[in-house]
Amino acid sequence: MTNKIDYVIKPAARLDAAARAERSRDATFGRVFTEHMVTLRWNEESGWHDGRVEPLAPLSIDPATVGLHYGQIVFEGLKAYRLADGGIGVFRPDRYAERFQRSAARLMMPQLPTDEFVGAIEHLIRLDADWVPREADRSLYLRPLLFAADADLALGPSRSYTFVLMAFVTEMFFGAKRAIDVWLCEDYVRAAPGGVGAAKYAGNYAVTYAAQAQATEEGCDQVVWLDARERRWVEELGGMNLLFVEGQDGRLVTPPLAGTILPGVTRQSILELADTVGLTAVERPISVDEWEEGCRTGRITEVFACGTAAQITSVGRVRGRDREWLIGDGSPGPVAERLGALLAGIHRGTEQAPGDWVHRVGGPDADIGETVTLIWREVLAIAVDADSDFFESGGHSVAVLQVLNRIQEQLGTEMSVRDLFENPVLGDFVDVVRTRVHG
Repeated sequence: MTNKIDYVIKPAARLDAAARAERSRDATFGRVFTEHMVTLRWNEESGWHDGRVEPLAPLSIDPATVGLHYGQIVFEGLKAYRLADGGIGVFRPDRYAERFQRSAARLMMPQLPTDEFVGAIEHLIRLDADWVPREADRSLYLRPLLFAADADLALGPSRSYTFVLMAFVTEMFFGAKRAIDVWLCEDYVRAAPGGVGAAKYAGNYAVTYAAQAQATEEGCDQVVWLDARERRWVEELGGMNLLFVEGQDGRLVTPPLAGTILPGVTRQSILELADTVGLTAVERPISVDEWEEGCRTGRITEVFACGTAAQITSVGRVRGRDREWLIGDGSPGPVAERLGALLAGIHRGTEQAPGDWVHRVGGPDADIGETVTLIWREVLAIAVDADSDFFESGGHSVAVLQVLNRIQEQLGTEMSVRDLFENPVLGDFVDVVRTRVHG
């Protein structure tokens, strides 16, 4: 990945393995953050600039910041996984970058190019590679955020913006694998035609709290959003798309994207994988009445939700004000389990994806020269090139060990202190590392 933005890299004081393990012991969603963050700035004069990778810390913003007052804020959520070969893979970052761009465009915000979006992720993961879990039920959740940064309360789009990327360790969203209960929401709506339902806009999430609280009071895990006009047509769950298995007809059905549903990357991936489990993907409207009747007659054999956080989660029971029904026997369905296992294998590099879905950051197939160069840059905290001498650039014995440890973590290759002392020039050292990696 080639980036046009120059970054200043200031590594944090590292936690040791024991401290990381203790902090990650309870990996409740959104609470166990890694040690670094990436920030970028944008304005009309300079475009995207001032790239920084530095210790995670509070931001300093003006009380009159436009994003705080008028909600000009969008974000994303994607995941990095520990691959079976020890490398790190990010799932479909190009698709998340494209959705981030569409969200920004809807709110009249600048669009971060895909290569810069992915480049920011690479910078963060290379510095926080130790935080990418090795457990099969855990991953590293990446949260890019873009907000209007002007301190100007005239009602209009900001002229400057701040991009922030942070990450946290997470585990299964609903805890142990099980089918969830869902509540049909008739009192509130998430989105209306012509609105911002298709954007990952911050305001779309705060407005769901009341409905989710209602679902919780009714003993359900999630809320089912219905259309704004008739409260008749199924749209999505709170933060997840819905898919219906018509087992007898061999179809996998999901409501169409019509501007009120967030176009999930996991949703699209599942539709592309449907034929591998013998199903034909169909996008068409589904009413609540059809859902209930389909389950009663056995035409709908299972239903599951999908999203970046929840992955694939079966729905076992549906409840509403005056109706309630089971889906199948109320337990996780076989299609959800097969697709879930396939998707998990793709995430970990043990199953083949239909396309280039996993972007490697480190590992045997990564660009070794780029990886080693970034490791030097991060450890030495200065810009380096192929002719840079490690020790003339400020390297010392502790820095040597840091470089060797990171090469082991990111490339799965053990280098010795002697390797670096005998090859202190970056270009020469890269050649030695490359030879060692390829045997």
